[in-house]
Amino acid sequence: MLLALGDYTATECIYRGEKTLVYRGYRNQDRLAVVIKTLTDRYSRRQQVARLRHEYELVRHLNHEGVVRPLALCRYRDRWLLVLEDFGGVSLREILATQRLDLAACLDIALRLGQHLDVLHRHGIIHKDIKPGNIIVNQSTGQVKLTDFSLASRFGVDLQSVDEPRRLEGTLAYLSPEQTGRMNRRLDYRSDFYALGVVLYEMLVGWPPFQSEDPLELIHAHIARVPHPPHRLNPAIPRPLSLIVMKLLAKMAE
Repeated sequence: MLLALGDYTATECIYRGEKTLVYRGYRNQDRLAVVIKTLTDRYSRRQQVARLRHEYELVRHLNHEGVVRPLALCRYRDRWLLVLEDFGGVSLREILATQRLDLAACLDIALRLGQHLDVLHRHGIIHKDIKPGNIIVNQSTGQVKLTDFSLASRFGVDLQSVDEPRRLEGTLAYLSPEQTGRMNRRLDYRSDFYALGVVLYEMLVGWPPFQSEDPLELIHAHIARVPHPPHRLNPAIPRPLSLIVMKLLAKMAE
């Protein structure tokens, strides 16, 4: 496919969601490879456009190797385009759908993510939507980067309110207890590390610690349940690593 988008050309659609479309393509003037994020027609409304602006402004000055770098925010006809670097990676979600990562690969990705989150938190930024779909991996170079900062915020800003599950910010399977709005606590760096624990659990075991088609049941699980330790589900997982995962998934102390 070739889709003209002003100064850019999209060559393939790599993600199609309810609210967003993501294309791989290039910048016309120099054929620089880029990723282009835009909104579906149904969600090209003020709030979603504001999120694109927010995502661009929050990280465009954050010069860090662990963040997919935004290159431009521009308008083409009636749609806004967030243009991002393309470093040849694919989402961890796609990788996990087609292969089982060995222990060394899981550890490498987790360690890199932990380092990237540390940098974000030092800059006062909480990502708030850590999940395999927002983790981009280039398996040839070993690069691991975070993308989609549309929900990200600064420390001390958010006290998540109680809301219907379908209106909660974030992805329920990876949502920290604080993000459910039922804990009456401000979000901080621990919310991202909880989600990192969920991702690492999924990489090691093959599925997230809590699974349900019922949103309320998932919320209850994050708040009240303790998942089975990974080493009990897979004896090949070293017990010390399993304990680290469980520590990441521990409920925030009062």
